[in-house]
Order: sequence, then C-alpha cells, then structure tokens
Amino acid sequence: MNIGYFFLQYLMGGLRLKDFFKEKTAGRKLTFDCHTIHRFLVYSRIMEPLSKYAMLDKLDSYYEKPDFSYQHILRFMDLLEEHYDDYLAWLYRQSDTIVKRDPSVLYYDCTNFYFECEQADDEIVDEVTGEIMTGLRQYGVSKEHRPNPLVEMGLFMDSRGIPITMCLHPGNTSEQLTAVPLEKEVLKMIPGSRFIYCADAGLGSYNIRKFNSMGGRAFIVTQSIKKLSNTLKEAVFNDYGYKLLSNDEPITIEKMKKFDRHDPDNLALYEDSAYKVITADKMLDLGLYEDVVLKNGRTIQRKANGVLKQHIIITFSRKMMEYQRAVRDRQVERAKKLLALKDPEEIKKGPNDVRRFMKRVSKTRSGEKAVVEYTLDESKIAEEEKYDGYYAVATNLADPVKDILAVSQKRYQIEECFRIIKTNFDGRPVNHRLAERIKAHFLICYTALLVYRLLEARLDDQKTHVTPDNLVTTLKNMKVTNIHDIDYMALYKGSKTLDALTQLTMLPLDRRHYRPKDLNKIIKKFLS
Repeated sequence: MNIGYFFLQYLMGGLRLKDFFKEKTAGRKLTFDCHTIHRFLVYSRIMEPLSKYAMLDKLDSYYEKPDFSYQHILRFMDLLEEHYDDYLAWLYRQSDTIVKRDPSVLYYDCTNFYFECEQADDEIVDEVTGEIMTGLRQYGVSKEHRPNPLVEMGLFMDSRGIPITMCLHPGNTSEQLTAVPLEKEVLKMIPGSRFIYCADAGLGSYNIRKFNSMGGRAFIVTQSIKKLSNTLKEAVFNDYGYKLLSNDEPITIEKMKKFDRHDPDNLALYEDSAYKVITADKMLDLGLYEDVVLKNGRTIQRKANGVLKQHIIITFSRKMMEYQRAVRDRQVERAKKLLALKDPEEIKKGPNDVRRFMKRVSKTRSGEKAVVEYTLDESKIAEEEKYDGYYAVATNLADPVKDILAVSQKRYQIEECFRIIKTNFDGRPVNHRLAERIKAHFLICYTALLVYRLLEARLDDQKTHVTPDNLVTTLKNMKVTNIHDIDYMALYKGSKTLDALTQLTMLPLDRRHYRPKDLNKIIKKFLS
C-alpha cells in the first residue's frame, strides 16, 4: 500500500477543497464524496497517471482504500466543470496561504493537446440563446505537426513558475485572442492588481500591448527583429550606441564578434551581452497586426498603424551567436545530404526545416523539357546569419534594462509547466468526448501542476530542490506491507528527496515500521 500521497495531502489541505465542495454541493443529495474523488484523481495524476477507469483498479494500492465507482467519477467531473471559474479562483486564493503569491509579473503562453479521434467536434447550438458555438476539439496548427483535432490551453503563471489560472479553447482559436479575456478573469480574481504582462512574440499583438498599457499595467514581450521596418533594422545593425549589459561601458558588435573567446581574460566578455535601446512608438514599424471584428462577427488581422508608447531593447550575445550558427551548420549538412539524393521530397518548408536552405531550379532550352534541380540556397543561409546572436524585447517600462531582461528570461518556466503536464502527468491521451469532461480532465491536470509547483516552491525555500522525476519516483515507491495486522513495514529506503519532504512536513514517514493507529492519526488530521 502506498503512503507517499500523505505528503501531497499535507500540502493540499491548505487549499481547503473540502470546504469548496461542501459549499458548492450544499442542498444536493449526492451518493458520493466529491472531496475524496478529487483527492485521488489528483494523487493518481501526479504519481501514476492513468485513465479514470484504469485508476479505479489502483485504489486498493492506497492506504485508505477509497470506495467509489466510475459513474461517480463522471458525475463529479460534471460538477467540477460546472464551477470552472469559481474553482480556479478558489485555488489561487487558497494557494496564497501555502506560498505567498506575487502577481506583479504574469507570464502567459499557449500550448495544444491533440486527440486521437477521426474528426473534429460539431458546432453546438445553445438551446436558450440560440448562439452557435464551436466544438472544443478542432483542427488547427499543431506544434507537433499531427493531423489530429486539438484543444488549446492558455496558462498564466507568476514569477516563481506557479500557475495562476488557465483557459481552454477550440484548437483552431488564434492564440492572440486568448490572452486579454483571461487577463480580465485575473483582474476579477485580484481586483485592482497592477502587473507586468510577459510573453513571447506570438502573444504580443497590438491589442495585447494596448490592453497592458492601461490601468497601471505594463508589458514585456519578445520582438521579432526580422519583422521590423527597414528603418528600425538599420538602427539594429548600425554598430553605434551599444553598451555592455554588465557595466554600461560602450562596446561595438564588431568587437563582440571578433575577440578571442579562448583567452581567459575575455571570459567575462564572453558571458556578457551588448544592448541598445530604440524608441519605437509607431506600431507600423514593428510589423504588428491588430484584431478587427467584422460586422458578420468574424475576427481578422490587419496591419496595425496605431501609436503606443514603447521602446525596443536589442541585445547581442557572442555565446548565442555561436550556438545558433552551430545549429544551422548541422542543418546545412543535413540539407547537403538530401541534395545528394538528387530529388528531395517536396514538402512545405517550416521555419526550422532543413529544406528551407534548398531551392528548386528549373532549366530549359527552347523546345526541350525543363530539367528540375535542387541547390543549396546560399542567400537564405547568409540572410539568417545576419540575425545570429541578436535578441529583442519590446516594453513600455522605464526600468533598468538589466531588470527588464531578467523578467523576460524567466519565461522558460512556463514551458516547464507545459512539459510537466504533458510528460510527467500524461495530460494526454484524454479518454473523454464531451467538452464538459475534457475541461474537467484539464482542471485535474492543472490542480496536479499547482500542487507540484507549490511543493517545489516550499522545498526550494528550505534549500532542498527536487526535480519532478525524483519527486514522483519517491512518492510512488513509498509502499508499506501489512505484518500480521500488527504493524506496517516500509518497502522503501531513505533518499535525499524523502529527507527533504520529511524536513518540510515533519511527517514521520522515514521509518522502517509503522503502527496502524499512527498512520490513521495522520489521515484523520488531514481530513478533519
């Protein structure tokens, strides 16, 4: 029997979800315990992610041996989805009692989950309003290039990588249309909050930047240098006005590219970056688009020509330049191998596809059939090399450049959140068809992510960082066996992760033997 989940319940107790479900089910006659089902759905998603049906066969492996059926799980999921917004707001408020939340910076990103089904969902007509709504599973642009219907997830997190809230949309929804509505939900959760919106270039449209230039909010978004106007590109590549990020001393990009990086005296310079600040109030110069709603209700994108107070911070890193060139060199070598085949497969060239370095050339003489050849596109390679080492962010903040870049660099944590949901918690496959059940499934995944991140933050605060793999493995391996109904003997050994969890929770779960009444006492304390 597993007792590792005791550590998870220690932390989940602070979320007071028993009170939440008691409040939402008041007056209802239910034949199942919402809190119990919810607890074990979250435990299972973290420690041994399985389908809801398969999870039932594992209930006997937990110390408590809960008793509920598959039908009870489905009815609970319907109830959970019914209170979608209230549930997310509750989680945020209660998580603040476990780890002090800091909403001064909100990081946003989107991902999608593919479904192994043969067709997208049909449109749904609201019986009350007559509104036609798009089904949740729809064909869209897959980051994994899969030809399957998708569901899109948007996620806000704070500067410690702890999620704040999420949204779900049909897979064909434009990412840029999801940020502002979810921000408005955050403003309801945290009235009067003033925060910095931080996202990558794909989620930094004119509408988003404009929204985050009001109400005391600000933005820091990645800016594509390739999409800048020729005037601003000249300012970027003009080797004038650059300074070292470390001490603001003048530096030239030419020097950054040519110094001997193997000289020990240049190590600090190699780790440093050059930067320049360019004023760019005209949106037209940034190659941005704004969302425009037509009379028929369709939303299209048009070139933005508004004016917004902002500036662009351009940075150049020698280390990044060498990394990008090393990656491209490997891609060029792969392209050359394809060229040796004489007839490379004709497929659409993606932004990172090695075939972007190949061009198709047709040669013919009068009266003769054209001969098709493939050659290396040297001009394409040279054009890409111009941007090696450069990076840019747009912002309306007047803070020191070093501080702004430090905020932007933490965006990697939101990618970690998506990786944990998809890889560690097996967010898919999703074994549900109805939109309500799909949403409830992702609410459970979101809760598992929140619990893990809160636990990680508490462990970090006591200087004992634990990776997701080590945490999950430790919790999963914490099994005990019944010895003649007298005591329980541990089938696991000590580890650094177990020591860290014991130090944090003060739960005596690092022993060799346990009396039943001691384990029962721990459970009773959690659920009281």
